[in-house]
Amino acid sequence: MRYGLGPEVLRDLTFSVEPNSFQFLTGPSGAGKTSLLRLLYLALKPTRGLISVFGRDVATMPRSALPDVRRRIGIVFQDFRLLDHMTTYENVALPLRVMGREEASYRAEVVELLRWVGLGERIDAYPPVLSGGEKQRAAIARALIGRPELLLADEPTGNVDPQLARRLLRLFVELHRSGTAVVIATHDIGLMDLYDARRLVLSEGRLYLYD
Repeated sequence: MRYGLGPEVLRDLTFSVEPNSFQFLTGPSGAGKTSLLRLLYLALKPTRGLISVFGRDVATMPRSALPDVRRRIGIVFQDFRLLDHMTTYENVALPLRVMGREEASYRAEVVELLRWVGLGERIDAYPPVLSGGEKQRAAIARALIGRPELLLADEPTGNVDPQLARRLLRLFVELHRSGTAVVIATHDIGLMDLYDARRLVLSEGRLYLYD
């Protein structure tokens, strides 16, 4: 993967994320963690090589197929990407609305998840009045609400305290146990030590696997 005419940010990576697996993605700043996640959720295409997502070649996948594939992937972005004109509840419920579900079928589910991540009192608040940690928790809840087959999280505990970070990790672990494949990009060694999982380590554009 390269940007424009620059050097390759990622090169000669070979790995697979199996169904119902759990892995941490780590490495120094600038190693390419975010670029790799962007490749996995189809925001980028590789400049050479092959990526297969859910058994389909990304390079040859028609644009019309992308929405269906992306709906099977939950994403936690570093910059949250909440919609300021929607309440916390509406932001988290948005993936279910896009899927065409009626609110009566999911309201209790959304409220319960918001309570679990500590936002029970902020259901009707809008993103501009939320703290960075609250926005992070709302973004995580939005990624989890659709019970995706693959969850990609880019520094999901970077704006919360250690106690809440451990709680959120337990939520990711429970999602994994229910059948979701999870990839968490993080610098937090202490967080990774809490759970015995494979580590994907990026260094100078290459990937090293530690099971």
